[in-house]
Amino acid sequence: MMSAFVVVIPARFASTRLPGKMLADLAGLPMVVRVARQAAKSSATSVVIAADHEDILHAVAAHGEKGLLTNPNHPSGTDRLAEAAELLDLPDDAIVVNVQGDEPLLPSGLIDKVAQQLVDHPTASIATLCHPIHEAAEFFNPNVVKVVFDQHGRAMTFSRAPIPYARDAFANDKATLPAGLPAFRHIGIYAYRVSFLRAYRGLTPTALEQFEALEQLRAMWHGYEISVAVVDEPPPAGVDTADDLARVRAWLAANPDATS
Repeated sequence: MMSAFVVVIPARFASTRLPGKMLADLAGLPMVVRVARQAAKSSATSVVIAADHEDILHAVAAHGEKGLLTNPNHPSGTDRLAEAAELLDLPDDAIVVNVQGDEPLLPSGLIDKVAQQLVDHPTASIATLCHPIHEAAEFFNPNVVKVVFDQHGRAMTFSRAPIPYARDAFANDKATLPAGLPAFRHIGIYAYRVSFLRAYRGLTPTALEQFEALEQLRAMWHGYEISVAVVDEPPPAGVDTADDLARVRAWLAANPDATS
């Protein structure tokens, strides 16, 4: 039986590559509403959209979803999540799963899995997911975030660099990955303990996170444990560009049952 957890969806109105994408129409629903309804298929006790703009809040309310208006000036989604936890008056031991507002096709099973990972690892403050990398092009792509973890699933580091680096094999061939290389791509879904979210805003930013542009490195640098679960396949890609939006619209048109 799943332990109780809450899904919070940080939703920013501004977007550099696709302005206003949270309200983009997807088969008759604003994208953020579709994300919320997909997340509601998980075992979450509630799903809340943490918006930074009244227009998002109005759209959310019009479709019967729960929303909160948060400070528009938060530097990160994690900061917005922390404010939402305060507004919801969640206790320190509560678990919050952060679902990105631009991932309308995220399988609900992954939400349950990341929440359960945190429940199963009581020394961790955060849990996240990854999947195996099979292609060298993906492994060497700096836009693909890699994670290395220990025998207990505790994250050792995250990086855009190709890690772990197979020194001898790559000296001869970088076109293929050597058999057995433990290469894993990070999936950007997180479960947090509320006690960590309360502490997060007091954590000093670090050089590691700034150079890598990876926010989770701040938590690790300050000594917080991140537990990592492995899944077989990556989730469908989110919506960052107009092409992504067209792709998701085409998928929903071809899968009308998913719109119910």
